[in-house]
Amino acid sequence: MATILVYAEHLNGKLKRVALETLGAAKRMATADGGQVVAVLIGGGLSDQAKALAEGGAQKIYLADDPKLAVYSSEAYANIVADVAKKINATLILLGATAMGKDLGPKVAAKLEGAFAGDCTGIELKDDGTFVATRPIYGGKAIATVLSQKSNLQVATLRPNVFPTHPPDTAAKAVVEKVETKTDFTALKALVKEVVSVVASKVELTEAQIIVSGGRGLKSPEHFKLIEELADVLGAAVGASRAAVDAGWKPHSYQVGLTGKTVSPLLYIACGISGAIQHQAGMSSSKCIVAINNDPNAPIFKIANYGIVGDLFEVVPLMIDEIKKVKGA
Repeated sequence: MATILVYAEHLNGKLKRVALETLGAAKRMATADGGQVVAVLIGGGLSDQAKALAEGGAQKIYLADDPKLAVYSSEAYANIVADVAKKINATLILLGATAMGKDLGPKVAAKLEGAFAGDCTGIELKDDGTFVATRPIYGGKAIATVLSQKSNLQVATLRPNVFPTHPPDTAAKAVVEKVETKTDFTALKALVKEVVSVVASKVELTEAQIIVSGGRGLKSPEHFKLIEELADVLGAAVGASRAAVDAGWKPHSYQVGLTGKTVSPLLYIACGISGAIQHQAGMSSSKCIVAINNDPNAPIFKIANYGIVGDLFEVVPLMIDEIKKVKGA
């Protein structure tokens, strides 16, 4: 039977959606295997989030609640996750494939000398306790099947918005055990002095269920107001192509693509984006892709579920008006 440890990522004192998605994936594997799901929550003032983890499928929660841990510390967090994994003899450790997860996951795997698979879009446990994972490679142009050669201390990061959450069970309860922080913060090789938060949009790009992105076809930065208006009526996040970012129309935090952020929303609307392979690498796993471009031969149409060949300055305002009518009704 597997013991799956989930690192529950949070932001500003609230669990991130990817934490519940990762917990859901763990719960499905543990249920099929007859195993146990354990969560580890690290930070300051997070005890209230234990209930949400229990409702999401965690049977036991290890809580490292310390004001010194309120700001993410790569070394300190890795030490805690590794210590908990060894204590419970974890078979598999799961994290979200976020900026934090991509930093923390490999460090934990290295500390435990375990197998590692990153940015997984599919994962399952085999009868012998090892895992089989699928993950995009070469900028999303191919899918690799990764087989673990170890049956313990395996680590994987899961791509956000790919795995469904576990249906919340409001009656569920979990045992909460506090973890004493053994880390000597004065001995850390790196110390976080300041965190500068850049709010790119009302909805965080990597967690957004709907994303509206703009590209070179907008012709000028002023026209991004059109993208923002469409995003506003949809309750969506705003993204940008590399061309738009390189032109200085939007900060790098908006960029979707190989050198930007990888997203997997339910709906991705690409406005004036040709869809070069670098951009596709960051959004091709979206559930539904809508492309608006006046070039019928644009590469984006090859992966789009719905394509509109036309002038985005005519199409987008029509979409906004129709969406407002539907929402008004």
